[in-house]
Amino acid sequence: MTTILKHLKLSALFFLCFGLTIVQAQEVIPATGGNATGNGGSISYTIGQIVYFFNTGPNGSVAQGVQHPFDISVVGLNETEKISSQYSVYPNPTNNYLTLKIENFKAANLFYQLYDISGRLLDSKKLSDNETKIEVGYLTPSIYFLQIFNGNKEIQAFKIIKN
Repeated sequence: MTTILKHLKLSALFFLCFGLTIVQAQEVIPATGGNATGNGGSISYTIGQIVYFFNTGPNGSVAQGVQHPFDISVVGLNETEKISSQYSVYPNPTNNYLTLKIENFKAANLFYQLYDISGRLLDSKKLSDNETKIEVGYLTPSIYFLQIFNGNKEIQAFKIIKN
């Protein structure tokens, strides 16, 4: 009976010690957090995290323990143009380039303009195909606005997130 009890105690001690070496838990306990909403939008927040790690790789980036919104929104729209054409921009968020795709492309006077968040024009080109690659690798991580025009009339606008 004593050998079985000794083996049981040793086994329990072994599993307890081994189990504690592989257990991982939160490194930071946030003090508080929540959601705030107003006329300008909404935000989720966490208070109390002192340090975080930011890792970047060829396929994107991640920040440990930090809340990241995934926000893709169309900020402008003209219903009469939307009936005949559909516009999409991808990938968004992006790192190096955007693809602007127009379904039912009609080569009129279509062109795009890329603006930074302060309204400064960064790029402008005439569209000659239903798919256009736009280089954004040189831009700093921020929010940008891509507008599509037909002549002097804006027909679509996108909010672009650059990582």
